[in-house]
Amino acid sequence: MPEPSRKPSGFANLVLHLHPKLVPAAALPLPLTFGLGGASAVLFLVLAVTGALLLVVYGPSPERAHGTVARLVDEIPFGALVRNAHHWAANGLVLVCGLHLLRVFYRGGHLPPRKGNWFVGVALLLLVVGCAFTGYLLPWDQLAFWAVTIATGMLEYVPLAGDVLLRAARGGAEVGPATLARFFVLHVAILPVALLLLLAFHFWLVRKVGGVILPAGAGDRAAPRGPLVPTSPDLTQREGAAALVVLAAVMLLAALWNAPLLAQANPGLSPNPAKAPWYFMGLQELLVHLHPASGAVAAPLLGLGMLLALPALSGAEPPTGRWFGSPRGARHALVAALLAAALTFAAVLANEPLRRGKPWLPALPPAVRNGVLPLAVLALVLGLVSWLSRRRGGTRQEAVQAAFTFALASFAVLTLVGVFLRGPGMALVLP
Repeated sequence: MPEPSRKPSGFANLVLHLHPKLVPAAALPLPLTFGLGGASAVLFLVLAVTGALLLVVYGPSPERAHGTVARLVDEIPFGALVRNAHHWAANGLVLVCGLHLLRVFYRGGHLPPRKGNWFVGVALLLLVVGCAFTGYLLPWDQLAFWAVTIATGMLEYVPLAGDVLLRAARGGAEVGPATLARFFVLHVAILPVALLLLLAFHFWLVRKVGGVILPAGAGDRAAPRGPLVPTSPDLTQREGAAALVVLAAVMLLAALWNAPLLAQANPGLSPNPAKAPWYFMGLQELLVHLHPASGAVAAPLLGLGMLLALPALSGAEPPTGRWFGSPRGARHALVAALLAAALTFAAVLANEPLRRGKPWLPALPPAVRNGVLPLAVLALVLGLVSWLSRRRGGTRQEAVQAAFTFALASFAVLTLVGVFLRGPGMALVLP
């Protein structure tokens, strides 16, 4: 008699919902993806577990919030470790999701037939930043209070709707109990549920298009994606090892460095300098140099618009599956990054004495001199970088990658300057 068929276990069923039974052997090497998508999922699970534990103690009101967090750290066994793990996993998730989005772009994963999933990925990154930002306020200490005050204050510069958006975010004119209540509900309920649903849709889309892009030439006519191997154990063992590395990194950081907790929030005493969270520091640095409407509104909208327009700007070229398309594309991107870093840092240094004294082009209105003109120059430089890449033999996709790399490197320099080189009064200081 034939042996009865064995049904897969519950764990195997879960794995087979995420992956097919067989996967291309060419999709297994680490440099193809660096495991960034899986690391993001692991960090999300860490945040869900540690967040649930923190909710057992936390009191979401200005009178109780800081005290409950302090008691968690000082009195409850392993309370500080749980809070530290939550803190580092949150920051790590923002960083890893950003790197994952860049990995997808630089390997052509934003092109058809994966274009739709690119937009889902951008939405996921925005939700992750929203989760991190709303959780930033919950300790209700000086650092959190003034960071959220600075970040939400940028909404005031939105033309026409600025005051409405500011009051909607804060629940009033100032950061207070209504702000804490809104951020708490967003952080523990609305945003995580939206993130979980969109994450499931994201995984489904990845499975639908056949997984990650493979480099051209990985297979042949009979097997375009190369030889196939069983998902378990060939892939699941690698994913399990990567998950353990992520968990170990989070726990190591949690054991060595405590999450910051300053004195209880005091609306009447602002720290100097008052800085936004690190993922908003590039925008705060822009506000040091640009007109508020440009630094807080136009620049973020242009950046988001650029991310959403990348599939259209790249044209109909099929993805090669290789980093930067070719070694030539990698060289163009590297030159663009170095040029952007040098020019951006030079511009910061040149503008530092002038922003407190005699301005550039004093005959021009401030909105033009510190707003329209710098953004127009940036657009011109991006176009020039893209044109030079094409002139040097780059494809359209490689030219877009070079221009995007220039903008990305500029923003990275602004973020590093804001985090490490801004002191009291937002003046430049040595790190």
